Amino acid sequence: MTAVQMVPEAPGAPITVASTGWRLAVRRFRHNTLAVIGLVVIVVIVLFCFVGPFLYPTDQTHTQLSQANLAPSAGHLLGTDAVGHDVLGRLMYGGKVSLMVGIAAGILATVVGTLWGSVAGYVGGWVDAVMMRVVDAGIAIPALFILLVISAITTPGVWGLIVILGLVSWLVPSRLIRAETLTLKNRDYVLTLRAIGGSHARAIGRHLLPNSVSTIVVAATFQVADAILLVAYVSYLGLGVQAPATDWGGMLSAGLTAAYSGRWWLIVPPGLAVILVVCAFNAVGDGLRDAFDVRGR
Repeated sequence: MTAVQMVPEAPGAPITVASTGWRLAVRRFRHNTLAVIGLVVIVVIVLFCFVGPFLYPTDQTHTQLSQANLAPSAGHLLGTDAVGHDVLGRLMYGGKVSLMVGIAAGILATVVGTLWGSVAGYVGGWVDAVMMRVVDAGIAIPALFILLVISAITTPGVWGLIVILGLVSWLVPSRLIRAETLTLKNRDYVLTLRAIGGSHARAIGRHLLPNSVSTIVVAATFQVADAILLVAYVSYLGLGVQAPATDWGGMLSAGLTAAYSGRWWLIVPPGLAVILVVCAFNAVGDGLRDAFDVRGR
């Protein structure tokens, strides 16, 4: 076996090639203006949704019909909705639900897809064929259709939405990780481990998955964006979290008819929020993909 190559960073402080690769990826990401802007937008939106309610407290539980449908003013910066809820406060509250569900569902989908794809790619043969046919069958069925059927049968809460979205969104990550595993499993370090009696679990857990981390991170970023969009779709159709809880899709659904009456503040803010956060996650995903692309180095 050859020794791990060392690249000197400074006198007396050598670092490995892997460490250098990560630093190059960070540098490439920082030079991607659109990706950096996307990251800043995500940070601002997270602070807005999770810290904002402490700075701008509102009652999002009880109705106040005497304050219903008020236009934006000094007292209510984005006006109020049909039951008197402050729209700015509701935007924070709904954003918290959308981000929690989207991020958790995206991570769950990535974890399930990573495990499925790595096992299929590593084992190969008829196991790989059967597992990938399951994935192909799942991809052939639109995720939105599955969500609508499940939501019509049951009324999911926040945790229910996370599980449902995660279990219908893992198919694409599994194909990506399988392709990566097929490439990595024939590398010398994996073949050496198998030659000395190392287990399959050790080969996957200690070598294949760590060397696929860039693909996993990029896939997770796009999965979060897709999950947030799916939450908005389902909630817009009235099948998301139930009142008094809400998310941005639920706000869009509730404000659609009011928009025809000139109450734009009920639909424009949540619509812009969904567009911004999805575009931001996609921009970060594109930046990470370019940063980890070794062909560009």
